[in-house]
Amino acid sequence: MTQPAADLHVHTTASDGTLTVPELPAAARGAGVEWVAVTDHDRVHPDLDAPVTDRDGVHIIRGIELRVETDRQRLDLLGYGVEPTDALLAECDRLQQNRVDRAHEIIDRVEARLGVTLDLTPEPGIGRPHIARAIAESDAPYDYQEAFDELIGDGCPCYVAREITPFDRGRELLADACPVVGLAHPLRYDDPDAALAHTADLDAVERYYPYERAVDPTPVDNAIDRHDLLATGGSDAHDTTLGRAGPPESVVSRFQQQLEKR
Repeated sequence: MTQPAADLHVHTTASDGTLTVPELPAAARGAGVEWVAVTDHDRVHPDLDAPVTDRDGVHIIRGIELRVETDRQRLDLLGYGVEPTDALLAECDRLQQNRVDRAHEIIDRVEARLGVTLDLTPEPGIGRPHIARAIAESDAPYDYQEAFDELIGDGCPCYVAREITPFDRGRELLADACPVVGLAHPLRYDDPDAALAHTADLDAVERYYPYERAVDPTPVDNAIDRHDLLATGGSDAHDTTLGRAGPPESVVSRFQQQLEKR
């Protein structure tokens, strides 16, 4: 397996990851990668003040992961080199307020159902992983995974749906703010072919990804050839370990050139 030169899918404490921005350079060097994209959920990291920032020899790309709704399924779009527009920031603010409101409702349901008090105050960036961790750390008889499987996962008794941006609107918002917009982890969706069909309107697709099962990348490679897409990739790290997947140097060079076009 070729050593990744970049990890273009990383989450931080601005959403549901555990890394902070000051910790990114050491984590990147430990993984042997020179480029890292911070792609927090529905949020542009408030501590990154430029589309690309050099810190201790590591190039940190300001990005975003935006969930969007299609007529068949929900997809995740990755925007890279973000120059935030007023419209994108307004949508992120709307989504983050919805996340906070939703978290309050889920917490209320969990506490009422289990008779416990969760040590968690919802803030922008909150997601269900934060609530699952709080459940596991409470007096409730559930660990992290059981909290998802039995309480707050889709269809579970304490689940609350959240608002999702329509695909066309999300793609437009990201295209106006980012020189590169791609589809995340295309082989994770219930209908990968339908997901990949949307790459006709994008710049990139996540070709390198640490799926937890054997996958055939041929449909992704076909989409790359058909639509002349950038082959991005990353670890989707929510912890401190980077470099589990990512593009090689030859691909990163083309990606870098596209970032610099805007």
